[in-house]
Amino acid sequence: MTRDRLTRALWGEETDTVPIWLMRQAGRHLPGYRALRREHPILEIARTPELAAQVTLEPIHRYDVDAAVVFADITLPFAGLGIDFSIDPGVGPVVPRPIRTRRDVEALGAFSARDSVPFVGRAIERYLELEHERPIIGFAGGPFTLASYLIEGRADREFSATRRMIYRDPGTFDRLVDRLATLAVDYLTMQAESGAAALQVFDTWIGAVGPATFERHLREPLATIFEGVRSLGRPTILFSTGSSHLLEGLARTGPDALSVDWREPLHRVRRRVGTRLALQGNLDPGALLGPVATLRREAREVLEEIPDHRSHVFNLGHGVLPETDPAHVADLVDFVHSQGLPRARR
Repeated sequence: MTRDRLTRALWGEETDTVPIWLMRQAGRHLPGYRALRREHPILEIARTPELAAQVTLEPIHRYDVDAAVVFADITLPFAGLGIDFSIDPGVGPVVPRPIRTRRDVEALGAFSARDSVPFVGRAIERYLELEHERPIIGFAGGPFTLASYLIEGRADREFSATRRMIYRDPGTFDRLVDRLATLAVDYLTMQAESGAAALQVFDTWIGAVGPATFERHLREPLATIFEGVRSLGRPTILFSTGSSHLLEGLARTGPDALSVDWREPLHRVRRRVGTRLALQGNLDPGALLGPVATLRREAREVLEEIPDHRSHVFNLGHGVLPETDPAHVADLVDFVHSQGLPRARR
C-alpha cells in the first residue's frame, strides 16, 4: 500500500496528517449499497466475495478515506460453530436456538475460519486486486458481544439472559467466551493472511458490564485475542461503546489502539490510559446529520483533543447512520485531512 497513514498512526509513528476512516462507511447510507440490497440479502452479499468487495470499494471510490474495512458481519463465524442464524431487517442477528446451558456450549463445533468463512478472506484479496493505494481493515466480534447474541438470541440491550448466565452459571459463561476468543484469533489470522493491514475487535456492548464482571470474566479472553494475533505484525484496535468505566482495564488487554465513543473526550482517555496506546474516534455520528458548519465545529473539537495529532485515527464513536448525506461524509474526510496536519506544516 502506498498510503500508510492508518498503520503509521496506529503504531504511534508520525503521519503527514490525521488519518480517517469511518465505521459502517460501506453500507446503509450509500446509494450503491442500497441498490445492491434491493437485489441481494445481506448474508448473500457478505458470502459472495465479488459483491462484498464491491461494497467495500464504494466508499473508497466516493471518499478520500485512508482505509477500507471489509464488508462482513461479526456473526458470520457462527456458522462455523454449527449455529443457525439469520440477519433480519430491522432486527439484526437472530439465533433461533440460543445458547443457555453447558451442554449447548460443549455442542458447539470446532471452528476453522478457512473452512467456514473463506469468503471473507477472498473478499479482502479481491479488494487488494482492485485497490493498490489504501489498506483494508479486518475485524472480528469481541467475546462479550458475540456471547450476548448467542445467549439472548437477538439484540437485547438489557442482556438479561446473559447476566443470568454470568451470575447463575459463571463456569458456562467463561467456557463460552473462551471459545469465542479462540474463534476470533483464528478468524483474524485468516484475514491478516489474506492481506488485512490492521485488525479491529468489535466488543461493542461490553460497556454493559461492571468493572468487577469485566475483570473476573472478560479481560483475559480479550487479552487472549490480542496476544494470539501479536505475531502477525498487524496493529490492533479494540472498539467498544458506553465503556468509559472500563477504559483502564480495556487498555490492559493488549491492543495497540483504543477506539472509543463520544461519551469520553479523547484527552481524558489519553490521560487515563497513557501515551503508549493510539486512540481512534470519536465524533458523534449524529454530527453528520447537522449542517456542515456544525459538523466542522464538532470535528475540530475532536482534533483539538489531541493537539499534537500523534497516534490518532479519526473515526466516529459508532457507525455511520443510514440517513447520513454522503456529501457530509466527503466534507468531513477532507476537513480532517486539512486540519489534522502536524504543527510544523500548519
